[in-house]
Amino acid sequence: MADSEWMDSLTRPSKTASAALTLLGSWIVFLTVVNVSIGAYSEGRKVLWIDFFTGVRDSSTTDMAFVIDDGMFGLVGLAIIGLGARGMNNIHESGFSGWLRNLPSCIIGGLLSSEGGSNKLISSWLIALGVLFYLVWSVVENTWVDPGVYSVAAVLVSFGVGMGLLEESAN
Repeated sequence: MADSEWMDSLTRPSKTASAALTLLGSWIVFLTVVNVSIGAYSEGRKVLWIDFFTGVRDSSTTDMAFVIDDGMFGLVGLAIIGLGARGMNNIHESGFSGWLRNLPSCIIGGLLSSEGGSNKLISSWLIALGVLFYLVWSVVENTWVDPGVYSVAAVLVSFGVGMGLLEESAN
């Protein structure tokens, strides 16, 4: 019986992993839209995603025509959203759509209420600061794929998520 519970815990989706997949996929789709419309590399420069991830050739271009990279990157984002939604439908009481409807109030509640403890409040603010830093920097500098910005934002978000997970596991 213990083996069955252990295996189930490895194979069933978690709420946190499903939410993370949904948000990651949404970010990828957002970057695809930005890249196709104004260029995600910098103003007037478009990211060539395959070259960006492989480092084989120059990873940007001034040619704003739709390329296969855009379609593939967008499809990967949609597939990741689909995995997150599937997991959320399996574990959330009101399914993916209910989770999505409650997301804004959950975010605001996490930032303004210390009901979950001070660590949960700090966790929420670290995540919000990381996302806000990334968005503000990217809008001001008009570049959406800056490794330095990713480094700062990733540290803030990672520590926030880690603190939140630790707080949840203690309760």
